[in-house]
Amino acid sequence: MTRVAHIWRHPIKSHGVEAIDSVALTEGRCLPWDRHWAVAHEASLADGSNWVPCVNFSRGAKVPGLLAIKARLDEASGRVTLSHPARAPLVFDPETEEAALLEWVAPLMPEHRARSARIIRVDGRGMTDTNYASVSLCNLASNRAVGTQLRQDISPLRWRGNIWLNGLAPFEEFDWIGQKIRIGTVELEVRERITRCMATTANPETGESDADTLGALRAGWGHQEFGVYAVVTKNGRVQLGDAAELI
Repeated sequence: MTRVAHIWRHPIKSHGVEAIDSVALTEGRCLPWDRHWAVAHEASLADGSNWVPCVNFSRGAKVPGLLAIKARLDEASGRVTLSHPARAPLVFDPETEEAALLEWVAPLMPEHRARSARIIRVDGRGMTDTNYASVSLCNLASNRAVGTQLRQDISPLRWRGNIWLNGLAPFEEFDWIGQKIRIGTVELEVRERITRCMATTANPETGESDADTLGALRAGWGHQEFGVYAVVTKNGRVQLGDAAELI
């Protein structure tokens, strides 16, 4: 049986991952607190008034060191704790202490990249890579298959997915496009495959690029896709160990 193995959220887009045990999902909304904030760089057009593409933000595809950040969110206070192997931990409020994050992350930024400039938030949705409010679903068997192709173990954290499922065949999730799936008491409609970028080449423990994940996908399966985007169509709750099934 297919079951939920991990639930991960990223309170600040590309700036840290956090494991959670359960989450309540709402129809037409992103996973709560996932990509709730994003860090616009100095060349960005983002102003927080609406959704904009990921090229407007400091992100792992251009700054692999960001992938080694871990996050912990205090939902009651809105304060975030960030940790990184090369930085002392930072505890701050993204709403009021923007300068603290910009100073903390500056040493991780390559000299030839646009500098991080401001934190933005769009009311009502997370800053996902889709122009609609999405939740990403990923398959542990697909991750193992890519690792076999690479001849090295790779962490599923490289793919920055929300809900991870165990008990599937590799890339079985691609067969779900256009179908509905029930996970726990939540129902979702699977919309599209996720096209991957250079961020997946970075090791989430070190922040250094050490695996040609994109080359492995192309060589093994003729594409650059991993995981699927879905939209919530029925409110409910997902927790670790919940069953998942097509409906």
